Amino acid sequence: MPIVSAVMVPHPPIILPEVGRGEEKKIQATTDAYEQAISGLMSADPEVILITSPHTVLYGDYFHISPGGSAKGSMSQFRAGDVRFSVSYDVPLVQAIAREAEAEGIPAGTLGERDPALDHGTMIPLYFIRKCAPDWRGKIVRIGLSGLPLEDHYRLGMCMNRAVDKLSRRAAFIASGDLSHKCRAEGPYGFAPQGPDYDRRIMDVMGRAAFSELFDFDEQFLELAAECGHRSFVIMAGALDGLALETKRLSHEDTFGVGYGVCAYRVTGENPDRHMLEIRQKSRRERLSAMREEEDAYVRLARLSLETWIKTGKELSKQDYPADLPAEMNDRRAGTFVSLHKNGRLRGCIGTIGPTTECIAEEIVQNAVSAAVRDPRFFPVQLPELPDLEISVDVLGETESIESTDELDVKRYGVIVSCGGRRGLLLPNLDGVDTIEEQVRIAREKGGIREGEPGIRYERFEVVRHGCH
Repeated sequence: MPIVSAVMVPHPPIILPEVGRGEEKKIQATTDAYEQAISGLMSADPEVILITSPHTVLYGDYFHISPGGSAKGSMSQFRAGDVRFSVSYDVPLVQAIAREAEAEGIPAGTLGERDPALDHGTMIPLYFIRKCAPDWRGKIVRIGLSGLPLEDHYRLGMCMNRAVDKLSRRAAFIASGDLSHKCRAEGPYGFAPQGPDYDRRIMDVMGRAAFSELFDFDEQFLELAAECGHRSFVIMAGALDGLALETKRLSHEDTFGVGYGVCAYRVTGENPDRHMLEIRQKSRRERLSAMREEEDAYVRLARLSLETWIKTGKELSKQDYPADLPAEMNDRRAGTFVSLHKNGRLRGCIGTIGPTTECIAEEIVQNAVSAAVRDPRFFPVQLPELPDLEISVDVLGETESIESTDELDVKRYGVIVSCGGRRGLLLPNLDGVDTIEEQVRIAREKGGIREGEPGIRYERFEVVRHGCH
């Protein structure tokens, strides 16, 4: 039996009269929509409710599922200690989800519990459940988010649905999450143009249940919008993969500068056209295949080098270089950087500021392998990942000293910040780096150089970029 209903709801403490003390009336439309959504959810008579919350335990590379048989919590941190909750966890379902995730290679389970108390991202939905269905005595499963890619969140949702089905549970899903925290200048988090833009886009996507479009939100955009619910919504979307839905967009408000959105979904059957991840992966494979056909000699050599290393453990030998390399690649020496991206996220980037080999071709061959297996920020690239990698190669021009950062241009010049024997470099024209100040800060931090240290020196350089980021 699959998941039968789901809702996307916010978790502002101020929505509770015990916390808001009258201020909750300013978001009455959200309250009304919340009650309508939860009433509909509970009318499906679920045995268990799956709740994803941004405010329970969160790890960068692991999905935490709350362990144990029960948990308690209160709203005391919001000056409403009399609002208390006690829940029972569905232990067999928790174990089944963990097994499904392990089988899919998704790092998820009950390890790493730090604070067993219920968080407000869980308790506020529970408040409305208690209000709308006071006689409900079912169990819950509480799942945290992670820093892993959006597709892994979707896949976790699919695992949850399979576990529910195998145990024949009648389950509902609550995706707890606020929208942007930067919708209004007078709000507690200030304003960013990405704030209202995110709210507009996410309400359109969720209102149409167009879940494949959830992957189109760039990580940098999500960060600038300061949202907290996107990954929660993606897990829910995965749990509803392949299911036909009756969808209701109920409300959106940003009265206090934070976006609150409510949507409800009732499962009406199966729909083979709604396997969203499968559709996305097929589209991406087609796009990457077309891109590979357009790769120039620099990128093709980098790809050949890293694929040879991953498949054989050996460096590409000179006699195996493509015969049609441009003369520059064999005749000229220069520093190069090789960057790898997967699913829109950086997967590795290693390079040399100046030449260390006899020619550009050799520089690319070495740096491609290093980007794949020696970037300390990432695990080495694995064989199944090769078809999903986007590769770019930057060939560096000569560096020149500059007297001031005013001589920089983030789109045209890369920067090297030096102090003593320490150096940090940042390439030009990178996504999310829009100001000279940001470019210099990142380069300085990469070199372990503190702001204002005496003796800081700056250099700039141009690059020729092959491929795209």
